[in-house]
Amino acid sequence: MTDSLQLAPIDRARRAVRCVLTGSALVLVGVVPLQAQAARAPAVVRGPNGVAPDRLARIDRFLQQYVDSGRVAGAVALVLRDGQPIYQKSVGWLDRESKRPMTQDAMFRIASQSKAITSTAILMLVEEGKIALTDTVSRFIPAFAHTTVASRADSGRTVVPAKRQITIKDLLTHTAGISYGTDFFVSRQYEAKGLGPAAGFGWYTADKSEPVCTTMERLASLPFVSQPGDAFVYGYNTDILGCVVERASGVPLDEFIRTRITGPLGMNDTYFFVPTAKRTRLVTLYANDSTGRVVRAPEGARGQGHYVEGPRQSFSGGAGIVSTARDYARFLQMILNRGELDGVRILSPLMVDVMTSNQITVYGSAGRGFGLGFEVVEKPGADGLAPVGSFGWGGAYGSNYQVDPADRLVIVFMINQLPLRTDIASKFHTLVYQSLVDVAPRASWVSRAAVPR
Repeated sequence: MTDSLQLAPIDRARRAVRCVLTGSALVLVGVVPLQAQAARAPAVVRGPNGVAPDRLARIDRFLQQYVDSGRVAGAVALVLRDGQPIYQKSVGWLDRESKRPMTQDAMFRIASQSKAITSTAILMLVEEGKIALTDTVSRFIPAFAHTTVASRADSGRTVVPAKRQITIKDLLTHTAGISYGTDFFVSRQYEAKGLGPAAGFGWYTADKSEPVCTTMERLASLPFVSQPGDAFVYGYNTDILGCVVERASGVPLDEFIRTRITGPLGMNDTYFFVPTAKRTRLVTLYANDSTGRVVRAPEGARGQGHYVEGPRQSFSGGAGIVSTARDYARFLQMILNRGELDGVRILSPLMVDVMTSNQITVYGSAGRGFGLGFEVVEKPGADGLAPVGSFGWGGAYGSNYQVDPADRLVIVFMINQLPLRTDIASKFHTLVYQSLVDVAPRASWVSRAAVPR
């Protein structure tokens, strides 16, 4: 895959063959009408990489309709097959008020898509012997040696010791019992310590003038909402892992990710905070109002954020990264390639297999599981047309992605709207899949073992 990721050329549709009937042939029309009908039917068109161009064109119309109706301000879509772009499109506005159109190199707040990158950093250190999945978090952050759990039943009045210490694997699989502190029975305690409701929508730390480890040490003093291992609880888990990366590697999280992941992979527009020279490429954040139409989001932690102007001190491994569709597609292509891209190996093939396989029994979404940083499809139909073995996730600002090893696909959809009250993302994935005319069979897939790796 080239750095430019230019759209692969699509062959023009072949012209339908017309049957020229002679006088003698006219006699046969009444005898073999099915043959005549077949002769008039348009030829099946197959573009490069097993994609039907006419079906692919539906995506253009679909995306533009959302912009024209005011439900979406702007978006960038990128789909790779066999490492090459089969669809690449920017629609709408990078900034609607100043009439700046969306561009392919626009930079998006990817929020929880940061988790996959930080999880990769942790697993790199596991492969180097600096961390074990069974290690307790307290080995790196001593404040986690004695954590507590609040009871939901009595609105958090009862706080008990955790039944065991939290492990690295608990954090990777979100089974540590740690939320974002917005739960009604603990929210006041979190807010008093600058977390939960005091941190944007709970996950936001870009405005903090302190290192992430300082924030996570303070988090350890607060009660969590479930016992370790008992439930899937989405929260600060990957931010804690970011601190573990710093402690285990001896370098700040942003430096580790830049020198060990994004730099080697050529992800040159991926940062925790946008360089001043690139600030005009950060898309404006919009929100859907009660009618579903977009309005400009406010400034501050619940809006535009502090990704350009701000302290630049807190590297949130769980929600703090800014990136482009092209950059994130390169990261995902590395994962699809089982740890390698363009001669650069980030993880071993076996580690990627574990990372993208279900690791828990308490995930609450039917037909899906959760690996070491990704949601994975366990049952046909559990995630639209995505087959068993596919994996992905998304971010609070509306962006999302899917990796499909069976169909050799990387799907990236970038948008920045919070809250996002449209179904554009799920429909986009369906439209990508309906354009494929060369796909692996679905019906026989009853286990991950059926998926080529």
